[in-house]
Amino acid sequence: MEYSRIVAVTGMPGLYEIVSSKSDGAVVRSLEDGSTKFVSSRVHNLSHLESIEIYTTGENTSLSDVFAAMKNNGEAKPDVKDNKALRAYFEKVYPEMDFDRVYTSDMKKMVLWFSVLEKHDIDFTPQENETEEGEEKNVADTLEAAGEKVVLDVAPDTVPEAAETKTTKGRKKKSEE
Repeated sequence: MEYSRIVAVTGMPGLYEIVSSKSDGAVVRSLEDGSTKFVSSRVHNLSHLESIEIYTTGENTSLSDVFAAMKNNGEAKPDVKDNKALRAYFEKVYPEMDFDRVYTSDMKKMVLWFSVLEKHDIDFTPQENETEEGEEKNVADTLEAAGEKVVLDVAPDTVPEAAETKTTKGRKKKSEE
């Protein structure tokens, strides 16, 4: 299971793995109970964990950086019901966090999500998309490796022209004869 395929779904608790995506939503698998369900994009928003950023006193940082700091800290995770303990924990773990803009509910989610990722042994460290020669991987290759179907754009000059069709005139109306 890859960190890049893990999402949070609005209106649904927990974390999910994207099994496949469609134009009108996605099929997701719960990391909690393993159930699979379709999530409509009309009703829910999917947030990839790797795209979530956390407010800091300087530049925003990725959620994976906060998770790495939590892992390196080694301190016991606080009870999510104790708001003061949550804030004190994050003041020790990630003191650069902007506590005026990061709410306690966000801290609760971070602790719960971190616990789920640890339970499933998901590596959340950023993966470099570079080959041995130092060249960037083609996005299509990356998606195909993840099991996604890839359709590439084709230049208009390489597409064969459609066959010409002849239209036949319809019957003339009596008034036109």
